[in-house]
Amino acid sequence: MSERKSRWLNIVLVLALLSIAVGCDRSNTLLDKPDLSKGTASLPAEPAVSFQNLNGQTVNLSDYRGKVVLVNFWGTWCEPCLSEIPDLIKFQQEYGKKGFTVLGVAMEDGKAAVASFAANPQFDVDGRKVAMNYPIVLGNQDIASKFSCCIGFPTSYIISKDGKLVQKVIGPINPQSVNELIQKLL
Repeated sequence: MSERKSRWLNIVLVLALLSIAVGCDRSNTLLDKPDLSKGTASLPAEPAVSFQNLNGQTVNLSDYRGKVVLVNFWGTWCEPCLSEIPDLIKFQQEYGKKGFTVLGVAMEDGKAAVASFAANPQFDVDGRKVAMNYPIVLGNQDIASKFSCCIGFPTSYIISKDGKLVQKVIGPINPQSVNELIQKLL
């Protein structure tokens, strides 16, 4: 093999290994963690985006203004997504009546499949099998791009009551860290 081909092969191999390492990192790292000591006014605004819910109605992200929102991009086929759903259900149970909601954005699945999946009591929460208890909407690549999402699933965004993007989580959430942030924002 020539020296040029060998060098090119090494570059491709290094890039492949880097992409695998980044794509497989499930360290629950919270990204873009802001300093909330001065409030949320200086943070970027949530994107102007509309979704279709499972009843075919249009839902605007801005409809949730006044609530803390955890927007979760997920798929029924995504094992890491499924592993965090019980935590999302718990957040909805604990904080849903206090001005918080999870908004599940189902990616690359049909409406019927998502509706059936969401209604199925399959998630173990405190020893009981429960269904998803938070609003589910349908996503697509155009919607994801408005969030600068997604290099992988799940990807979540935490939005303040005043519609500011507070934090982005790539990979499964760290329930303790997200719980602390929700409490601060409520």
